[in-house]
Amino acid sequence: MSEQVSAFTLSYGDNGVAWLKIDVPDEKMNTLQSAFAEQVTDVLAELKKQSDIKGMVVYSGKPDNFIAGADIRMLAACNSAEEAEQLAAKGQELFAELEALPFHVVAAIHGPCLGGGMELALACHSRVCSDDDKTRLGLPEVQLGLLPGSGGTQRLPRLIGLANALDMILTGKQLRAKKAKKLGVADEVVPQSILLDIAEEQALKPKPKRKHSFQEWALGGNSLGRSLVFDQAAKKTREKTRGNYPAADAILEVIKYGLQNGMKKGLKVEAKRFGELVMTPESAALRSIFFATTAMKKETGSDAEPKSVHSVGVLGGGLMGGGISNVTATKAGYPVRVKDISNDGLLNAMAYNFKLLDKKRKRRIISKAQLQKQMMRITGGIDYTGFKSVDVVIEAVFEDLKLKHQMVKEIENNTKPETIFATNTSSLPIHQIAEAAERPENVVGLHYFSPVEKMPLVEVIPHERTSPETVATVVSLAKKQGKTAIVVGDKAGFYVNRILAPYMNEAASALLSGEPIEHLDNALLDFGFPVGPITLLDEVGVDIGAKIMPIMVRELGDRFKGPDVFETLLNDGRKGRKSGKGFYLYNTKKKTVDKSVYKLLNIEPEKKAEGLDLAMRCTLMMLNEAARCLDEGVVKSARDGDIGAIFGIGFPPFLGGPFRYMDQLGVNKVVELLNEHADKYGERFKPCEKLVAMAKENQCFYPL
Repeated sequence: MSEQVSAFTLSYGDNGVAWLKIDVPDEKMNTLQSAFAEQVTDVLAELKKQSDIKGMVVYSGKPDNFIAGADIRMLAACNSAEEAEQLAAKGQELFAELEALPFHVVAAIHGPCLGGGMELALACHSRVCSDDDKTRLGLPEVQLGLLPGSGGTQRLPRLIGLANALDMILTGKQLRAKKAKKLGVADEVVPQSILLDIAEEQALKPKPKRKHSFQEWALGGNSLGRSLVFDQAAKKTREKTRGNYPAADAILEVIKYGLQNGMKKGLKVEAKRFGELVMTPESAALRSIFFATTAMKKETGSDAEPKSVHSVGVLGGGLMGGGISNVTATKAGYPVRVKDISNDGLLNAMAYNFKLLDKKRKRRIISKAQLQKQMMRITGGIDYTGFKSVDVVIEAVFEDLKLKHQMVKEIENNTKPETIFATNTSSLPIHQIAEAAERPENVVGLHYFSPVEKMPLVEVIPHERTSPETVATVVSLAKKQGKTAIVVGDKAGFYVNRILAPYMNEAASALLSGEPIEHLDNALLDFGFPVGPITLLDEVGVDIGAKIMPIMVRELGDRFKGPDVFETLLNDGRKGRKSGKGFYLYNTKKKTVDKSVYKLLNIEPEKKAEGLDLAMRCTLMMLNEAARCLDEGVVKSARDGDIGAIFGIGFPPFLGGPFRYMDQLGVNKVVELLNEHADKYGERFKPCEKLVAMAKENQCFYPL
């Protein structure tokens, strides 16, 4: 049996500098694995034998990453909190030995330096970063329901002060190199071409003495100042997590304990809490999302090879068109040609893009030259000039079948025969749009969510005649735009809007039964949704809801019939935020409920149901519809359904998505709850056939 090649290689320069290269064999990214403990122990033992080392540089053998974190697959292998605690304690022990080396240890960082990689860099005495855009430093463990377990909660506050460290660890944010230097996480930021030279120069200097900033002295030693910062952080965290993410509370506790009781005791509590968090259902759910998105990055949507794309056309300069042109030009890097029926529409798209880029410039993420270069990728016109060369046209015009048919015909007449027509419809079945096409194989749905530049999901919807090559091409394009793509079936509402509609209808029913607007919204926020359903209706626009619902009813049946409120609201000029009034008032400093809406809808507001009961009432409708979608093949797998719901409508990530949540509750329990609600509120709650059959067979969506 061949001996395992070590991920850690030591070499020595003539000037007394040791070089520790990290290069995990057969992997694109460096990740830390439990199996490496022995290899690191060997390296440390060898270093201790040397008497003539003046300094050491730790660097990566990979071209574009330092260490992307610990390999979280090893956590799935832990059967108890104690096992996970041992993993953390071992990491702590090795990093403490690295920190205790008698010479100057410098981390030379290019590319992602995250999680366990960041903790290793923090155990070094100095950090030199490349100024490349790929370089990012952070401790994102909270996003996996964990805390940094190899010393991160103890070293970072001591390095950059309490307030900055809490901000980084509680949000999991990643810093660019310049920001890292400003905060004191990095000591030097240099061009990649001289990264190793500068790191070597640093390593030959004496080991730096720990810098105690006044802020750190005050917050580390002064219990009043420290309490103030912790109280503020706890309050802010509570508002954000509403108690649904145990990792956030654990992070606050562990950092506080370490600052009060010293590094050694702090590390002990850090490892213990880390072990406990690994075993929580919240962390298991959040890690499942990580694995799902990682797997989806490798998928192409079909068996065909994608066509190469060189330029993209966008129809419509509105909010969606502006957002689509932005991600296509700035993230995918393609030239974009926007067509609108008026110059106002084009100006709107250009202004939208400039505003987004200028925000980045002000935050020093891009330079003025980069802003100009990215703006130059977007051009426009009120006719089809420039469309002859585009490879994909993304249509973002009004939800009107006749208009969509006209667009298909015009594009086929003004582009190459192989140009793909991708429609950003949110509800019209794609096969109906493709009826007007001479080349239906080039027609596909590409459904983005608003605002496009922020929302991570896109639904790819082939109809039965869409070619596999077309599917692969738009999936590849969506990934380049920075999106997670799920391929869904061609039925009205597709997947995301289809599971959202019954949830929204139920919220509207609860409202009409007298539940106050803010009580409803708060109930769903407490449950874990990012916005309440009534706020969401205001944000999306009442007029959009009014357009989509009849299509859903026509195509999918009466269970999509919601309470008849849209017309009343629209007749009163209430479109939501865009018209300045909806359920809430938008011309006030603080968002407040517009009480006159109660009178308009004939409602006497009064809290009758508990928040959790209201949340379950709305969510059950979504769960039932999600199971139906899986049964009908609208989504290919429970995994796709979970990612679609989390990334498309913010289904609570700590629950893992509708299907993982149903597994967690038990399908039997879901059926029981649906039947109880059907008795109380009506037939619309009747559990679908799939759930009933699964409950009988005692099945779950994710085989154990």
